[in-house]
This record gives sequence, structure tokens and C-alpha cells, in this order.
Amino acid sequence: MSKILLLLVAMFTVSVVAQGNYEEGMKKAFDLWEAKKVNEATQLFERISKVERDNWLPPFYVATLEVFGSFGLKDRVLLEAKLKKAQRFLDDAKSLSIDNPEIHVIQALLNTAYIAYDGQKYGMTLSMKNTGLYEKAEKLAPKNPRVILGKAEWEMGSARFFGKPIQPYCKDVEKALELFEIDKPEKFYPKWGKKRAEHVLKKCKKS
Repeated sequence: MSKILLLLVAMFTVSVVAQGNYEEGMKKAFDLWEAKKVNEATQLFERISKVERDNWLPPFYVATLEVFGSFGLKDRVLLEAKLKKAQRFLDDAKSLSIDNPEIHVIQALLNTAYIAYDGQKYGMTLSMKNTGLYEKAEKLAPKNPRVILGKAEWEMGSARFFGKPIQPYCKDVEKALELFEIDKPEKFYPKWGKKRAEHVLKKCKKS
């Protein structure tokens, strides 16, 4: 009986230490991200993902940072390398968390990065996929501010492409901002987007 008790105590101790290391690593990665040390943050999230193999968050953040860093790149080789890496890690996150609206949003942004770089090559196929991704994400999480913001920005982009006004979507960005005020994600869950929403709304109202 005493051996069983000692074994249980040992297992519990290992679990607590592992959880402590995970939380410490994630906190450091977010601190690096906030300090604009994106490469270091990405590398740390990647190392954590190799240890936390059942956790969708570390690979999700690797993908997120690679996608965010791809916008505006002019070098095709670098752009494709970042987006291919992002897709690998996003696929890992998908395998661990099916029908996750946060993952759908980043997948849509990844597709948008391809479209922004070469609309003629990627526009037709990926545009249809993005519409479907945002519709699915909204059904899964109608009060998720990142979903509402992402969908609104996507629809604004489509409106601009077809020469239509974007003002009808200002209200959706306003809705996203309202939802950011009450958004209470779990520890280490996505919470980005409020500053982006404020920037988009400002531009929307000026248009």
C-alpha cells in the first residue's frame, strides 16, 4: 500500500513540475512576442510544442506568428517558407482541436496572405475557402470577437475588390469591439485583435 502511495505522489509531483514548466515557457514566449522578439517567441513556442504533444496552443501560436509575419513580404521564397511552416503547425493544431474557431480564423488569414501576395494565382480557389471558413467559425462561436473581426475584414476586402462600399461592415467591427470588452479567454488562449479592430474601425469610418 505504501509503495502505491509513493508512486502516486511521485506521479503527481512530475505532473505539477511539467505543468509549471509549461506555464513558465508559455509566459516567456508571450513576453518575447510582446517585446517584438518574434523569432525568439516563435522558436520557444515551437520547442514547447515538441514537449506538449497533446496541446493545440503551442503549434497554433507558431502558425499564428508565421502568418502575421508573412504579410507585406515581397520575397516569394521567404513568404512561401513561412506560410508552409505555418500550415504544418496549423495542421498539428487542427489534429488536436477539431472545429476550433480560432484555428479557422488563422487558416483564413494564412489563405489571405497567399491572396495578398498573388491574387491572380490564389484568389479564386482560396477566396471560396475563406468564405466557408468564416461562416463555419461564426456558427461555432458567434460571440468570438476575432471571428467577427476576421469575417468583417474579409468582407471589406471583397467589397473593395468589386468596387462596393465597405461602410456596411463598420457595424460588424463595432460589434467585435463590444465583444472584446467582455471576452474572457482561458489562460494562454487567444486574446489578440482589439487594437486591430480599433484601427480597422477608424479607417472604415473615414472611407
